Amino acid sequence: MIKGLESILIGSSNAAKLAEFYREILGLKQTMEFEMGDKNEAGFSFDLGSTSIVILDHSEVKGKNPNPARLILNLEVSDIEKEAARLTKMKVKKKQDIYHIEEYGYVATFIDPDGNFFQLVQVRAAN
Repeated sequence: MIKGLESILIGSSNAAKLAEFYREILGLKQTMEFEMGDKNEAGFSFDLGSTSIVILDHSEVKGKNPNPARLILNLEVSDIEKEAARLTKMKVKKKQDIYHIEEYGYVATFIDPDGNFFQLVQVRAAN
């Protein structure tokens, strides 16, 4: 029986650089740095409450993501205007400005240093 989503793994050819982006630019709380495998590949874990994002060196990942729309991280924020402006000011590459999805909320799509899409999401308040 599946109990829930434990973590999301992001493979990279340069996990340290990608982890720095998620820590320093996005402001995610890094909870662990580790080495794994026979080649002592680097790994970094970030707390997202009930789940985590784990960024790790992966021997089968080279360069930028050739298909970044396949899997997109949605990162919930309380003020999308403020957070989108902050990332824009920090020169984070933007894919799509803030737009509205009826009955859901607001979304803005950005691109991380490995070419992965991630979205800031401000969901509508429950009635």
